[in-house]
Amino acid sequence: MTQTGMAGQPMINAENVHKSYGNLQVLKGVSLEISRGEVVCLIGPSGSGKTTMLRCMNHLEKIDSGAIFVDGELLGYRREKTFLREMRDKDVCRQRADIGMVFQHFNLFPHMTVLQNIIEAPTGVRSVKASVAKDRARELLDRVGLAEKASAYPRQLSGGQQQRVAIARALAMNPKVMLFDEPTSALDPELVGDVLNVMRDLAEQGMTMVVVTHEMGFARDVADRVAFFEAGEIRELGTPADVFGNAKSPRTREFLRRVVA
Repeated sequence: MTQTGMAGQPMINAENVHKSYGNLQVLKGVSLEISRGEVVCLIGPSGSGKTTMLRCMNHLEKIDSGAIFVDGELLGYRREKTFLREMRDKDVCRQRADIGMVFQHFNLFPHMTVLQNIIEAPTGVRSVKASVAKDRARELLDRVGLAEKASAYPRQLSGGQQQRVAIARALAMNPKVMLFDEPTSALDPELVGDVLNVMRDLAEQGMTMVVVTHEMGFARDVADRVAFFEAGEIRELGTPADVFGNAKSPRTREFLRRVVA
């Protein structure tokens, strides 16, 4: 799955990232490089920092120190001599346009049809012509198996269908990377498979993906690497075969014994 970028430059490079909420240290110097076309799954117990790390990767959470680069560009800040200054909101929004994000809950606009939900950002943010955006939206709906739902409203869809629309909406911006925050956790069990199949297809087509997930089967089958988070640190990082079959950390082994059937 992994593709070679220009001069080997990673698509995402997190360097010594720290994040606290008051006295609570959530991220304690996390560093992680993700190559172009690579799929990395973040696993670990609740409260371990994995979702916070994901949200830092599109500046939904501001880091306290360290740096995150996306496609070689410093995210959320600009360097001024020896310190970093936070970017203006419009500059952060420009960066976020290249980073697709899919949340646990679908966040579709309830008053808009599926098609309108998908074209809203391309036409409003990237100034894509409505006719072009609609053609692209229909292609994406077909890709996620919902071609017949273009005129439906979110309330008329199942949770799994809404999540697939949310994925199509993120893809409509032609992002460089896709971030998924436990995208199946709010779904009924019988609806999970359709969403995971869409994500598998994205991985096979070379999309750079970072996925916070409790779906260990997906992590084992689709990820290029798996990072196990514990108490704000990456305690284990390796291929699925290494992490699931030969974990070095006792804490990783304990976690996997609890969650892997």
